[in-house]
Amino acid sequence: MLRIGVISDTHGLLRPEALAFLAGSDFIVHGGDIGNAAILAELAAIAPLTVVRGNNDKGDWAAAVPHSAMLAVGAVRLYALHDIADLDAAALPADVRVVVYGHSHRPLAEQRGPLLYLNPGSAGPRRFSLPVSAAELLVDGAQVRANIVELIPRS
Repeated sequence: MLRIGVISDTHGLLRPEALAFLAGSDFIVHGGDIGNAAILAELAAIAPLTVVRGNNDKGDWAAAVPHSAMLAVGAVRLYALHDIADLDAAALPADVRVVVYGHSHRPLAEQRGPLLYLNPGSAGPRRFSLPVSAAELLVDGAQVRANIVELIPRS
């Protein structure tokens, strides 16, 4: 079984709880609104990193970050982008099984037909009453399942 750690919307804050959660991941996907290049370096030191640019990722460091990305893990192919509103699901390759996104800060794991949609929520600064969260994808051959984890308990 392979573990993909999924994080998004760090907005320049990579919490120790997020690092602890991602430790041991075989791969990491960041769904955008990273905040700075230092976060990318820290995540890449844990596991191979796939990352997409969010609407707040600006400046020279962000220029090389793509707006969307693909990752194949075992028999499971994943597509990542920041804002789900930019997705044209009909244009996805037929073998894509998972869509990872961020932007809304609202965690969600939902199967819609052949696609698993995963928003890990925001692992950065708390926004309103939304949780501080991340997610993992567990890949076993052609099977994939998602778990969302609240990193900081709400008070």
